[in-house]
Amino acid sequence: MISITGDKETQIIDHIMEKIISKSIEPEEKLPSENKLAQKYDVPRMTARKALTILEERGYIYSKQGKGRFLKQASRPIQLNLTGNTSFTDKMKQAGYDLTTTTMYCEPIAYDKKVFDLLQAGVNDSIYKIGRLRYIDREPIAIHQSFVSEAKFPTISDEGPGIVSMFDYYRSLGYKAFTSNQTFLSITFPTSDEQQQLVCGSMVPLIVVESDCLDAETNERLEHTKILYRSDKFKYDITMKEAGEG
Repeated sequence: MISITGDKETQIIDHIMEKIISKSIEPEEKLPSENKLAQKYDVPRMTARKALTILEERGYIYSKQGKGRFLKQASRPIQLNLTGNTSFTDKMKQAGYDLTTTTMYCEPIAYDKKVFDLLQAGVNDSIYKIGRLRYIDREPIAIHQSFVSEAKFPTISDEGPGIVSMFDYYRSLGYKAFTSNQTFLSITFPTSDEQQQLVCGSMVPLIVVESDCLDAETNERLEHTKILYRSDKFKYDITMKEAGEG
């Protein structure tokens, strides 16, 4: 029996995480039961249950009804340049990943001063948000949101639902090369809708990348982009200093 003090849930979590990191626990291996953990750490069963629940919410373990909790298979890291003048679709295909995309929505948004100002839109103008869900090996890994002005793209409400790659769409309209002048990175946690879309728990952090896409020839801003990446599915390369996502 191990007697622990302080935040007992956190200490149980830390001890299990140490085993995961050191590979003392193998993928698909069954974890000790709530009763065994409670006895080992000299804590109430509810404390052990909360610790396991947190690990499950963070995406490290999963439950099988009537059988217990098991360590998930390690995810394959996905190399991704956060900057560059190549679209997300092209990057993933060039890297050999099995990428598929589903367009979830194309809808006008309520007035958002930041987005409207970036796209040089007036209060009464229409800005459309195009949301696409990205899958690699049939597993959802990112939500891409592109904000575009109807004034600049008059047919976006009709064409938006069929857009898989914004870069391909712009090329079809005669644009040839793209760049970006700023990229911002932050962390958030998924909403209930995003949890369902990305099939992740509420405690799995999301990497938020906000950027813009400009026509390289005229420096005209074509879109504002917000991308939500599952943090447990990517290995990030931020060494390049080129353009944004598409």
